Amino acid sequence: MSKPVPSKATRPVARKAAPVSAPSNQRELTRAEEAYRRIKAAIFDFVLLPGEGFTESDMAERLGMSRTPVREALFRLELEGYVQVAFRSGWNVAPFDFRKLEELYDLRVVLECTAVDRLCAAEPMPDLGLLKATWLVPEKERLTDTAEVAALDEAFHATIVSAAGNQEMARVHSDVTDGIRIVRRLDFTKPPRIAATYEEHAKILRAILRRRGDQAKLMLRSHIEESKAEVRKITIHKLHSARPESARV
Repeated sequence: MSKPVPSKATRPVARKAAPVSAPSNQRELTRAEEAYRRIKAAIFDFVLLPGEGFTESDMAERLGMSRTPVREALFRLELEGYVQVAFRSGWNVAPFDFRKLEELYDLRVVLECTAVDRLCAAEPMPDLGLLKATWLVPEKERLTDTAEVAALDEAFHATIVSAAGNQEMARVHSDVTDGIRIVRRLDFTKPPRIAATYEEHAKILRAILRRRGDQAKLMLRSHIEESKAEVRKITIHKLHSARPESARV
């Protein structure tokens, strides 16, 4: 026996759901993430220089937000070693730890050379078409913008490691890249370095594609060591010279 159909008067009326706004603490987290990214980018882009001091209020005004998300961002950056609490005067950008930077470069050599071994032994070799399209190009097609080439340089090395197929190795390499980014960007403030990077990357890539692992590792090590040597040349004058004219967070 079929069930009786409710009359129109007794049928439940569908109600339109009321819009749900994000909880205030979630909005603060989002703002804290924005503050974190902007302050970190300012450090990497030499807008904020090592040793430079600032207060939470000053930074909040620069970012156009309240102090709460800024404070959260600064605590996170402090844990990562990018800023320090300055006694009685707020915060300051952490000075360079030259020993740590050199150790990170040493670790980078180990990771990338291991990745080259894995790539050259892989059957079939992972697709490196994007790297070929970027670095094996005629000279007239090369990019000249320092920021773009610096980003592509990071992507070249990160792709070699990630293509090797070890996710933990790629994760560690990503952390290393983050730790040395400011030094690498200093390296790319010199136009001749851009041309050299194209030439060196092309040679390394061709050696990998031909499965000449030992040759690729030798060139890769030399390429990284040259960048590492820039660590010893960093001066306050050089940092100020790299600072953009319209320096803003």
